[in-house]
Amino acid sequence: QVQLVESGGGLVQAGDSLRLSCEASGSTFGTYIMGWFRQAPGKEREFVTAIRWSDSMTYYVDLVKGRFFISRDNAKTTVTLQMNNLKPEDTAVYYCAAALREDSFLGVGARGRYDYWGQGTQVTVSS
Repeated sequence: QVQLVESGGGLVQAGDSLRLSCEASGSTFGTYIMGWFRQAPGKEREFVTAIRWSDSMTYYVDLVKGRFFISRDNAKTTVTLQMNNLKPEDTAVYYCAAALREDSFLGVGARGRYDYWGQGTQVTVSS
């Protein structure tokens, strides 16, 4: 079992920055990829970014490229999402997820790739 706890959400204005953290605990050995998803009201949960634990290679959706940055702290088993130049359309609940079965980025945006999920943290961006 892996437990994921997100933190760092809040209410900010457009153009501001926010940093989210996801702390993993439990049987984290063998965790290959950590990802962030988000879900806006009335919409499907969508993939945002992911990082491969072995080499810190990253993957971003086009909507956040150049604004969001994912990183990991191996010693603390923590993944951080730095979000800059936030826009109202970034408003959503952000979820951290862990994939334990393989480290390929093939299909990394699919929810089914991930085995464990955090409870989510709310990010609200006002215009």
